[in-house]
Amino acid sequence: MTPQDYVQQKAAASGSSFYYAFLFLPKPRRAAITAFYAFCREVDDVVDDMVDPAVAATKLAWWRSEVAQSFAGQPSHPVMQALMPLAAQFGIEARHLLGVIEGCQMDLQQTRYLDFPALQQYCHLVAGVVGEVAASIFGQSAPETTAYAHKLGLALQLTNIIRDVGEDAMRGRIYLPVDELQRFDVKAHEILKRPSDAEFRARFVQLMQFQAERAHGLYEQAFALLPDADRRAQKPGLMMASIYRTLLREIERDGFSVLHQRVSLTPLRKFWLAWRVQALGRV
Repeated sequence: MTPQDYVQQKAAASGSSFYYAFLFLPKPRRAAITAFYAFCREVDDVVDDMVDPAVAATKLAWWRSEVAQSFAGQPSHPVMQALMPLAAQFGIEARHLLGVIEGCQMDLQQTRYLDFPALQQYCHLVAGVVGEVAASIFGQSAPETTAYAHKLGLALQLTNIIRDVGEDAMRGRIYLPVDELQRFDVKAHEILKRPSDAEFRARFVQLMQFQAERAHGLYEQAFALLPDADRRAQKPGLMMASIYRTLLREIERDGFSVLHQRVSLTPLRKFWLAWRVQALGRV
């Protein structure tokens, strides 16, 4: 299997909404974003599949070494072998990859965030940096597009957090800020136990409505930051926004039943939403 085959399989197997946005890119840009996304998946899987935190920390340390070795001209992992020939052309730097690794390192060290600024720092590493690299690969011409990419990355990550509250709770993780849990009188132990009584559910839904309203606001802020000069080139990011915001609306319509089920869109619906942005230019 070639490195290119490896990253293609890694990206497609994830089932991520991001994959559908890649389909409409020209071949060189598609190759770059697929390799970069495969890198993000590899590093993220270290934490998601973690059994022993010490082993996970060792694996992340290996990835840091692999990044340094790759930018010195000696990549050994197929993901890096696929990515490195494209890195200079699309502005991918070691600091970007190390930032993603640092974000995953936070997952090993932290299962709670005291407030939204603390959560934002985590989101900056695991989503904002990713958005910055993606915008460059898609074809950024205006410097202002970087701010758009970071804001959109934050909106997408908050949507992920809302969707995955139940799954994260089963891993002992709560990404919802502690001070906001307190504001809505939702206890951390309640989220971890995932009760289904009506009294808890009423408090939990209020908390989640607050989270969803923040995410919607961030999508609108991101769209406002995108310069007209880059709107066409950044269509893949807008495709992701369309898919994720549709998912967020589905979660809202479903009454935030995220503690006990994972709300998702069908592959056909994701493809249709991506195609609509490609054809009509609208989110």
